[in-house]
Amino acid sequence: MKSHLLSRISVLLLFIFFGCEMHKDYSDPESSVEPFPDDNVSNEKYKDYEENPFIKVSDQAISTFSVDADGGSYANMRRFLYLGQTPPSASVRVEEYINYFTFDYKEPTDGENVSLESEVSTCPWNEDHYLMRVGMKGITIPENDLPNSNYVFLIDVSGSMDSPDKLEILKSGFKTMVDNLRDQDKIAIVTYAGEAGVLLKSTHGDQKGKIKDAIDKLGAGGSTAGAAGITTAYEIAKENFIPDGNNRVILGSDGDFNVGPSSTEELITLIEEMRESGIYLTVLGVGDGNLNDHMMEQIANKGNGNYEYIDNAAQIQKVFNHEIGKFYTVAKDSKIQITFNPNMVESYRLIGYENRSLNEDDFADDAKDAGEIGSSQTITALYEVILLDVLNSEQYAQFDFRYKKPNESQSRLLSHEIKMTPQEINYATENMKFAAAITGFGLLMKESEYKGNVSKQMILDLGNESTSFDPFGYRKEFLELVSNWSE
Repeated sequence: MKSHLLSRISVLLLFIFFGCEMHKDYSDPESSVEPFPDDNVSNEKYKDYEENPFIKVSDQAISTFSVDADGGSYANMRRFLYLGQTPPSASVRVEEYINYFTFDYKEPTDGENVSLESEVSTCPWNEDHYLMRVGMKGITIPENDLPNSNYVFLIDVSGSMDSPDKLEILKSGFKTMVDNLRDQDKIAIVTYAGEAGVLLKSTHGDQKGKIKDAIDKLGAGGSTAGAAGITTAYEIAKENFIPDGNNRVILGSDGDFNVGPSSTEELITLIEEMRESGIYLTVLGVGDGNLNDHMMEQIANKGNGNYEYIDNAAQIQKVFNHEIGKFYTVAKDSKIQITFNPNMVESYRLIGYENRSLNEDDFADDAKDAGEIGSSQTITALYEVILLDVLNSEQYAQFDFRYKKPNESQSRLLSHEIKMTPQEINYATENMKFAAAITGFGLLMKESEYKGNVSKQMILDLGNESTSFDPFGYRKEFLELVSNWSE
């Protein structure tokens, strides 16, 4: 409870300090935006994906999808709950709720950059069903062995960003990242409003004062030429490209692009062209009222990157300090393919990942884009399954995984048997319990037709039994958030 109150107080102090009015009202002006409690119009944009249904193994035994390393949907939900509101169901991507958190997975071995694991146990919200968990972990690279970094901060300074929960929180975050730079790393700063401009040429990390002074000069005003800013940022990144290094554009915005190419489709086309340069993309969403969540999540997806939402000062520390390893990709174009055993599994439902679905043939196609995994980052996916037999020890499914090492163009295949004894199925590990807790909460926020009898108390019980592994206290923070949530 204490950390929950401190988190809320930190948000309030941040907003009060900069003179921002936190509470805003929302409604549904278009089909992509969910309704809010009152009648004022919101311009926030979300894409509503239909939930994955149950599929009979006899009809389709193979499930294929891309990994999703984002955590933006979870942090965005937290923003709503702290304001006493319910997030729009279209904003809920359950996979991002799960992957906001780090799980206790083993380090990769045998020269691989990714490890695999799995588990099957009973489903808490449907006693006739089971949960199948698949987990991956990116190799942890010691700080001294990290590749040199070439960053370009791409910062939206248009008029819509003139708010402490937007530009000011980004400035604080970027300065935190500067503190973590090594002398050999370098940063350039590109800004965009009515047009794009280079605020700071590529500067090495031993000049932290110069970089921070440039960040402090940022101010907001004007329209938003987002596409021009993206193009300029990639040009700067190419000019300073480090072979075998970490080359990355970090975009901070509310996504309210309104000059030049600005539709999600146009921007995706632009980003898909840019990603061929070997430059990764991280997208940081901020603010409320006109947040274009759908566009920013999609360009991160298509740009070999990840999407995070920055809702408070604690989230700045998570993204720019505690989990800075995510800025170093160790596995690109990462794909998952599960082949279910028809003698053991009657049907299955992948929970979340609706916008990461791939065709079966895409799995072995190295030209097909997929998701990225950062250093020390864990990825988790849950299937809800109906089993035919739990009394023998046959293999339930085959877990195949393909990825490319950062500087390779040919994928590597890893395989893992999902196989457990009846005794093991009746014992859920802490990894499974916490995955079930956060997934159950996501199903409630989604108002899912598959939520079964999941309840607030069930989520708390599962979560309280799975906090022995809790780097930086994010699991405890989640439980405090749930405890203070009014159903």
